Amino acid sequence: MQPFDYHPSTRVIYGENSVDRLGEIVRELGGTRVLLVSDPGIVKAGHSNRGVVSLRNAGLEVSVFNQVQENPSTLNVIAGRQFATDHEIDFIVGLGGGSSMDCAKGINFLVSNGGEMKDYWGVGRATKPMLPLIAIPTTAGTGSEAQSFALITDPETHRKMACGDKKAACKVAILDPTLTVTQPREVTADTGIDAIAHALETFVTKRRNPMSLMFSRESWKHLYPNLQKVLNDPKDIEARGHMQVGANLAGAAIENSMLGATHAAANPLTATYGITHGIAVGLMLPHVIRFNGAAVNVEYSQLTRLMGEQTADGTECLAQCVTGLRRICGLPSCLQDAGVEESRLPELAEAATQEWTGTFNPRPLNKSDFLGIYQAAFNGRS
Repeated sequence: MQPFDYHPSTRVIYGENSVDRLGEIVRELGGTRVLLVSDPGIVKAGHSNRGVVSLRNAGLEVSVFNQVQENPSTLNVIAGRQFATDHEIDFIVGLGGGSSMDCAKGINFLVSNGGEMKDYWGVGRATKPMLPLIAIPTTAGTGSEAQSFALITDPETHRKMACGDKKAACKVAILDPTLTVTQPREVTADTGIDAIAHALETFVTKRRNPMSLMFSRESWKHLYPNLQKVLNDPKDIEARGHMQVGANLAGAAIENSMLGATHAAANPLTATYGITHGIAVGLMLPHVIRFNGAAVNVEYSQLTRLMGEQTADGTECLAQCVTGLRRICGLPSCLQDAGVEESRLPELAEAATQEWTGTFNPRPLNKSDFLGIYQAAFNGRS
């Protein structure tokens, strides 16, 4: 059994229209001048305004920073820090997808501790207390609301810096499934596959432990039966709720056990080709599962049994399951279809070896191993 240090620090509130409790909760935690971090799409959908109305009804001052882009960069965080400083904020709310929540955490690092984001690349590098933060996800994917890490992109190298510190953990996560109904189908698909990958990767990492396994297992039980349901019926609030809770549980699993080779292989695809994170993860996941099977087939079989599949080859069953979900989502089936050039696979493999998450994979990988996985994914072959 792996050693673990489990310290739950985030209160989780789930329920339809629970976003309307935001003002009440911020007042309870002592906030007075609130920075609400969001993005233009969330503002346009009206979700940010629901948060603003709740905060103002509670007698709180609120300033909205909506200059958040997908895969937020240090430039977004710097702009947010200046905005927060100008408005003398004492409380932060991240309302949106993983990008909004990550940017909110990044802003918190700089407002509270100064310096630049690269100063916090790694774990536990903040020296001062941080402002209280509430996260309200509008997608069911990243599980960022359950994690103490901010993923911030370096605009020059395009690498994602994982900046983690327990002080950055959210005080509260509000899970309101009504906020996810307006997602375009492709966003539901991309983020859903990402959440699936989180559940599957955390279940087998070298750092898996009793706490993370509990979160991973329960996450899978919520996500697997409901992804297709929300794609077929976007207004199915019950299924939306299961997806949101499943994504949150998967995020808690990441906090306790980290990720693996799928994310290590996916990140260079996003950095090099701009492939959406969920698509990149979906392209690589079945092939990483097959690579890992020699080491964790027993664990994979446990998950397939939760699907009602009784088979000794849990690895192939799970890989085929992910392939089927990817097809239902309408995502590309191979790297070639996603515009990746075969000549650049060695370059991608080299970049993947530099990704931190790969070090937690249950089966160690070198450049040759990553290249084999990319080659398998290039034409979508087993």
